[in-house]
Amino acid sequence: MNPTNSRRTFLKHSTLLAGSLAVSASRSLRAADSAQETVVLGVIGTNGRGTALAGSFAGIGGARVAYVCDVDERVIGKAVSAVDGKQSDAPKQVTDLRRILDDASVDAVVVATPDHWHGPATILACAAGKHVYVEKPCCHNPREGEWMVEAARKYGRVVQVGTQRRSMPGTIEAIERLRAGEIGRVLFSRGWYNADRKPIGHGKPAPIPSGLDYALWQGPAPERPYQDNVVHYNWHWFWHWGTGELGNNGIHSLDVCRWGLGVDYPRRVTAGGGKYFFDDDQETPDTQVVTYDFGDKAITWEGRNWHRRGFEGSTFGIAFYGDQGSLILDGSSYKILDPAGKELASQAKGFDGHDPHLRNFLACVRSGARPNTDIEEGHKSTLLCHLGNIAYRTGHTLNLDEKTGHPQDDSAATALWGREYRPNWQPRV
Repeated sequence: MNPTNSRRTFLKHSTLLAGSLAVSASRSLRAADSAQETVVLGVIGTNGRGTALAGSFAGIGGARVAYVCDVDERVIGKAVSAVDGKQSDAPKQVTDLRRILDDASVDAVVVATPDHWHGPATILACAAGKHVYVEKPCCHNPREGEWMVEAARKYGRVVQVGTQRRSMPGTIEAIERLRAGEIGRVLFSRGWYNADRKPIGHGKPAPIPSGLDYALWQGPAPERPYQDNVVHYNWHWFWHWGTGELGNNGIHSLDVCRWGLGVDYPRRVTAGGGKYFFDDDQETPDTQVVTYDFGDKAITWEGRNWHRRGFEGSTFGIAFYGDQGSLILDGSSYKILDPAGKELASQAKGFDGHDPHLRNFLACVRSGARPNTDIEEGHKSTLLCHLGNIAYRTGHTLNLDEKTGHPQDDSAATALWGREYRPNWQPRV
């Protein structure tokens, strides 16, 4: 495949996409609208999370994976194998998401691409009449999140964000007990993530691997030359495509922190940290602490991707602190402690992965109800990640409009609210 010709074709067709999607939307507005009807899915991005989601959707009942899509022909087979034996027919394999969007028989798509594709793919899918399950973080930048909410509402689509703890019975029970006042007035929440990642080295220009459509992989992001330490995972640590550890894993804890406290937009955000451990091409911090001030409540998130020791005896977790005790979640259980640290209650059941979240999405596709992590809620939680990164990148405290989360009188922060797009590929609602 010639990368130059591929890019020309990609950009040429992109200018025609808006019109074709309008026609497609008129054909595809039928959703699986009965409790018995099978939801037909296309899975976009199969090198990691998408393969797991394809297998799960095919196995839980009520859905059929009709397509699997990836810009790298070498990895599509992973998703096909994950579906094998769980449904009567094998999914079609395509490398261009537009093949799925043009098929009126597809009810919904799963977006499990790199971060820079999440927003544009979701907006295009909504315009094509498809419901969307989009992986976290829901977008690459705050403006895309706002556009995604607008697209979901304009086209009447169900958009679920993949922060699956919103559907885990154990987490739901913990938040219910928190809201019932079991630890009193809750003033502060902490989230954390710790890992032992490896360096990515210093990349070199290299030939594009056979089977990889690198132009399509870049998609809406302004074009950059191929180098050997970005695709397929290390893009997370470059601002051009990723959102760092805060967007990659911080979103999971911050979503629960915000949910438990019942808050929306902070009034002030501060961030500290840096790249202290790794000597490589990573642009994002390997150590980061962010504090979110909501006026009468606060959240702090801490991440270190070179040292596994975290808080409360867990590498990942969420803690709530009230004037009558604490509630700690570590991802597979929760416990409630009195002010002296004595354990009062605990639960280790009901933390059963992502299947409840997928079932919730399918049920909402059929009913038209808002899912557990509707895009509006997902955007608000993802915005906390973006605001933390913006505070870090600008090097100063952000003062925000408490009704919208937008920076106030801050040109440096406002410049990072959105991004530049490749010609003809700015998302439009």
